[in-house]
Amino acid sequence: MKRHFILFSFLLMMTFFIAHNGWTQARQETHAPMITHAHAADRGPYGTFWKIYIEAEDTEADMDYVAVVVNQTGLGRYSPDRILLDPQHRNHLKGFLQWNTFSSRGAALEEGTRITLRISIIDKLGHESKEVIFAFTFVSGVRGQDELPTPFDEENIPRIGYISIDLINPNQG
Repeated sequence: MKRHFILFSFLLMMTFFIAHNGWTQARQETHAPMITHAHAADRGPYGTFWKIYIEAEDTEADMDYVAVVVNQTGLGRYSPDRILLDPQHRNHLKGFLQWNTFSSRGAALEEGTRITLRISIIDKLGHESKEVIFAFTFVSGVRGQDELPTPFDEENIPRIGYISIDLINPNQG
């Protein structure tokens, strides 16, 4: 019995020593994509073409898609959307996502309806960037934002893709 106790104690100490000194199998460092800049207007009329500007980079050049999650006050969360990235955007991207907020699902949203948009970028290994969150309120008579902040104030910023989520008016049938 004494031999078993000594062997067990030895194995326990070795396990602690190896784990403490990092001798266990090395974990591969994860390099998730990073969104470096983001911008979007915070209000506009129903049916607006909402542009969400993002700039991101990935040192491993394997960005795969943009994940989009929408929450609508009074309704809740919609099914997520994925926007696949073209190969030229795997390392660095700067452009905008376009969301045509006019819905094919029914009546227009009511004045003051608020939505929250969460965007992150996922790489081919499943590593996710930190989320960027935008709030948007539907308000009539408001124009979209004319001046864009740096680095989006350049000409010919490309469209990365379309957000294809149809909004629902919760007060309609």
